[in-house]
Amino acid sequence: MRAFVAVGSNLGDRHAQLALAARELRATPGIAVVRGSRVTDNAPLGPPQPRFLNAVLELETRLTPAALLAALQAAERVALRRRGVHWGPRSLDLDLLLLGEWQVRTPELTVPHARLAERRFVLAPLGELAPALVVPGLGRTVAALLAEAPAWDLRDAGPYPL
Repeated sequence: MRAFVAVGSNLGDRHAQLALAARELRATPGIAVVRGSRVTDNAPLGPPQPRFLNAVLELETRLTPAALLAALQAAERVALRRRGVHWGPRSLDLDLLLLGEWQVRTPELTVPHARLAERRFVLAPLGELAPALVVPGLGRTVAALLAEAPAWDLRDAGPYPL
């Protein structure tokens, strides 16, 4: 089944962190990395901190939502992700945006991602990969959501370092 994962980093060598995410997911049984969007350099949400590099990876997976979440968190641990300040700086942040037609609402996971429609820095790279994709539960295409998303400071930072 097709999945889309947001990838972000604003600590250390940000491009290397994005490449690490792709390598870790590629090495995970049950996951194939299909392609990555272009990378954007973005203003951060939350407290004052460095700018983020963000992109989206398209995956093909046979994992359940919970197993895919565990794989994403394992990749974050390899990148020495420290959880502390809400919306604070991160070496690597992986968010499951979409997983086929799944709609999941648990304390650990919400799919589609709860704030997908509000985040241009996620919708822009997702729209590059799948503009006509209808988001489950919202009944709108990624392109339509992007057209209505709030403005955001996005700069092109080149191709995904796969």
